[in-house]
Amino acid sequence: MRGGDEAAFEEIVRRHSPRVFHIASRFFRQRSQVEDIAQEVFLKAYTQLSSFKGLGSFEGWLTRIATNTCLNELRNSKRRPEATAADLTDDENAWLNNQLVSLSSDRHKSVEENVVAADLAEKLLSRMSPDDRLVLSLVDGEELSTREVAAMTGWSESKVKVKAFRARGKMRQAVKRLMKEKR
Repeated sequence: MRGGDEAAFEEIVRRHSPRVFHIASRFFRQRSQVEDIAQEVFLKAYTQLSSFKGLGSFEGWLTRIATNTCLNELRNSKRRPEATAADLTDDENAWLNNQLVSLSSDRHKSVEENVVAADLAEKLLSRMSPDDRLVLSLVDGEELSTREVAAMTGWSESKVKVKAFRARGKMRQAVKRLMKEKR
């Protein structure tokens, strides 16, 4: 593969695409953006393959490239807020309305509350620093171990723990501020 064997690289892309897409989708919601990030990750992997020394797993090396690429994209661009109902097409709105109408009132209320809670969490996360968003998404969202997050980010395990603790505190403060504003 190090000699530029395209068939070998195609196998790497085939084998590792699900992992790369999963990582990118934790940072970005738009499919086109996830695809762009994945393409960039594989391009970086291809051009930097000589830097892979084989000391760790290839998947770990590729995961670190994916994570860093996502973080860099967040740092370098001002993200557009998540899509709102006004951004939906008429067909999407009709489908969404049909789905909501078909639910029982109890189930409807439960689903709606979960969606609202998820939207609120996503909005709060989007206002946090990329590092805070990353650590909360991986530790609390993905339920990865401190060791796994350290391996993905290149941080020490103690740094992961401290960052997670501080990020959770920032999230709690943001929720408290919202609650005070609503009173």
